Amino acid sequence: MLIKEILSVLEEMAPLAYAEDFDNVGLLVGNAEHEATGVLVCHDALENVIDEAIAKKCNLVVCFHPILFSGLKKITGKNYVERAVMKAIKNDIAIYAVHTALDNHQNGVNKIFCDALGLKNTKILVPKHDFIRKLVTYTIPENAGKLRHSLFAAGAGTIGNYDNCSFNSDGYSTYQGNEHSNPIVGRKGEMTQTPEIKIEVTFEKHLESNILKALFSNHVYEEVAYEIYALENQHQNIGLGMIGELETTYNEVDFLHFVKDKMGCGGIRHSAFRHKNVHKVAVLGGAGSFAISHAIRAGADAFLTSDLKYHQFYEAEGKLLLADIGHFESERYTKNYIVDYLTKKMPNFAFILSKENTNPVKYL
Repeated sequence: MLIKEILSVLEEMAPLAYAEDFDNVGLLVGNAEHEATGVLVCHDALENVIDEAIAKKCNLVVCFHPILFSGLKKITGKNYVERAVMKAIKNDIAIYAVHTALDNHQNGVNKIFCDALGLKNTKILVPKHDFIRKLVTYTIPENAGKLRHSLFAAGAGTIGNYDNCSFNSDGYSTYQGNEHSNPIVGRKGEMTQTPEIKIEVTFEKHLESNILKALFSNHVYEEVAYEIYALENQHQNIGLGMIGELETTYNEVDFLHFVKDKMGCGGIRHSAFRHKNVHKVAVLGGAGSFAISHAIRAGADAFLTSDLKYHQFYEAEGKLLLADIGHFESERYTKNYIVDYLTKKMPNFAFILSKENTNPVKYL
C-alpha cells in the first residue's frame, strides 16, 4: 500500500479544506508515492516519536500538531523542530499533520472532548464563516433532472441533515448564436426564445472544481451560463468548539473534579465560582480564549479550554465558569480517535498508537 492511499483516508477523516488559514496541515515531510511499512499515530512528532517510528518500522507518522508550523530558513539541528525533521528525512519517514482540519470537523477534536465528558445534544460553538458557495445555472427542462443529480453527486446540495437540496424556478431565455455557434435549441444566426429552469444549489467551497466538472459534463448547452457566489452564511456543521449538556448536573467544585478525572488533568485553573450548578458546557480543545464570548452567548454554565492568560479570566464576567484544563489534556484522546478511524477504514494494515507522552507541561 502506498502512503498516498493512507493520506486519502486521512483527508476523508479531516478534509484539509476545513483547516484554518494560519495552519500548516497535510503532508509536511516525505514522499506520498513510497510504499507504507507502518503508521505511527502521535500527538506531536518530536524526535523521540521519530525514534519510536524507526524502532517500530513505521515510515509514516501521523501527528495532531504540525511539527512544521512556521517556515524554516535553516535546518541545522539547533532546536527540537529541526532535529525531528532532520531525523525523519534521514530515515525516510513521512510526517502528516491534521490539526485544525480535525478541530473543525463535527466528529473531530471537540466531539471527542464532548464524548469524554458524556455531553449530549452537542452542536458547533463557533461555526465556520466564508465556507459556503452558491451555484446558479440555467438549462432546458429536459436536462434539468440529469444536471441536478450530477451536481448532488459531486457534493452540492447538502444542508445540515438534508441532501439533494436545490431551488428551481421556471423562466425563459433568449439568445442568438453567430456563424460559429452550434445551438441545441434554435438555429444559428436566429433570435431564439426557449423555456428554461434556473437551478440553485449550495456547496462547500473546496468542492468547486468537482461541482464545475459535473456542471460542464452534464449540461447540454454549447455555452454554459452559470454564476458562483460567496455566501455570508455560517456552516453549522463545521467550526471550532462545541456545546452540549451533561447527563448529571453538578455544583462547580464537583464539576471540576469530574473534569479533572475524565481528562486526566494535572491541575485546573478557573475563574471565580458563581455558586451555580453546571449543566450546559462549552468546550474547545487547545487554545480557545477567542471563544469565551461565544460560550457566554450560547448560555454555557462553564467553558473548558486551555492557554488562558491572566486577564482573560476576567472575561468570564460572572456569567460562566471559565476553566483552563491544559492544552494537551483538552486534546488527549485525539490520537486514539485517529487510530480507531484508520483501523476501521483499513483493517488489514498496521496502525500503531504512540506510547510517547509529548506533553511539555509538567505539574508539581
